[in-house]
Amino acid sequence: MPKRVDHEERRGQIAEALVRVAGRRGLHAVGMRDVAAEAGVSLRLVQYYFETKEKLLLYGLQHLTDRFTARVGARLAAAGPAPGPRATAEALLLASLPTDEEGRTFHLLYTSYAILSVTDEALAAQPFIDNPDAAEDALAGLLAQAREAGLTGPDIDARTEAIGLLAMAGTLGTSILVGQRGPDSAVAVLRHHLDRIFTPPPAGAGPLRPAG
Repeated sequence: MPKRVDHEERRGQIAEALVRVAGRRGLHAVGMRDVAAEAGVSLRLVQYYFETKEKLLLYGLQHLTDRFTARVGARLAAAGPAPGPRATAEALLLASLPTDEEGRTFHLLYTSYAILSVTDEALAAQPFIDNPDAAEDALAGLLAQAREAGLTGPDIDARTEAIGLLAMAGTLGTSILVGQRGPDSAVAVLRHHLDRIFTPPPAGAGPLRPAG
């Protein structure tokens, strides 16, 4: 009997090839023929599954997002059975930094796709990601949970802090890619701000008053 083709497995194989090629050459320089050669399949097969380069890129982005989710999960597993909101928030933020090859590829491709989706009409017609607020909602939820548990100051704005932390992580990631700072420096900056958020005021301390 002929071997049955697992179509999702084949799609994943092609998406992995896209990620490898784009990680080396940049997303803008990748064509369907390049991906086919990297995956060891025919151009016709890539076109059969994805029809256009834009659809291939969109699927590749979703594939990359799934890999990122697994990356966060691995960090959480390493933190123990009940990591708590601080460790969970840190895992989410640090997983996005390009501190290793996997993180570098994720940050490079995700940023490249965001830029292309603004300037390319075919990509702009498709949603960039299915749930653009997923990370922000998750982080804001963790901060709100920490506030309710007394792990932060009582007056923090969970949504605003989440937006700031994610923006910071994105900018720090780019600074690592271009060689402005090293991974250790970027991690230290993020942890500094997490320390600020997750350090509640001492018991019995009154409100801070201006000097003089």
